[in-house]
Amino acid sequence: MEQRTLLNEAQLSVLRLLGRMKTVEQVNELRQLISNYYAQKATEEMDRLWVAGEWSEEKNDSVLNEHLRTPYRYARQ
Repeated sequence: MEQRTLLNEAQLSVLRLLGRMKTVEQVNELRQLISNYYAQKATEEMDRLWVAGEWSEEKNDSVLNEHLRTPYRYARQ
């Protein structure tokens, strides 16, 4: 009988890696490595956008001051 999973191969690989870890410290180190990886990718993409002229100081200021909260429709009075 075929066993099916909702996880993709990358997710299964990470689970196999976690299965080999013996301590919470090792898991925390892996978590930090993954966080660093995504931070580096975000930095690289922002650098690319800046060099391509798709991002500027003005756009940065605009995003920092943008109000993104969803208003409550049913506010109590």
